[in-house]
Amino acid sequence: MRGLKKQRRIQIIIVAFVALAVSTALIGYAMRDGINFFRSPSQVAEEPPAPNEVFRIGGLVEEGTLLRGQGETVTFRVTDGGASIPVAFTGVLPDLFEENQGMIGTGRYVNGTFEASEILAKHDESYMPKEVVDALKEQGIYQEPSGS
Repeated sequence: MRGLKKQRRIQIIIVAFVALAVSTALIGYAMRDGINFFRSPSQVAEEPPAPNEVFRIGGLVEEGTLLRGQGETVTFRVTDGGASIPVAFTGVLPDLFEENQGMIGTGRYVNGTFEASEILAKHDESYMPKEVVDALKEQGIYQEPSGS
């Protein structure tokens, strides 16, 4: 009788472990496309990601590089002070999007150009995404906004 209880306990532990492993694998599989890692322009320039990898890039829109093409295509360069990456975006830009302002884009790095599927811009005078602030501080060019 005692051996039967011990065997049953071991079976329950094994089944619980297998269930935990399967559920962890399913969660990881479901989230594989939903996780977008942030990279600064310097990180992209140093170690370009694979063309099929979706990630986020952020920094300042470089002055003098914003070009509106035919239709809805817009090209510009994003910089963190250390490197500058060309960006192409087809769509409608946020109203507050302009040169020398912070932005974050989601997309892929293909043939030396970041092809953005989404562009986010600051929403008030002092806001800049945390990832962009961290990347600019790392390059030594971030300045605290005045009035804060």
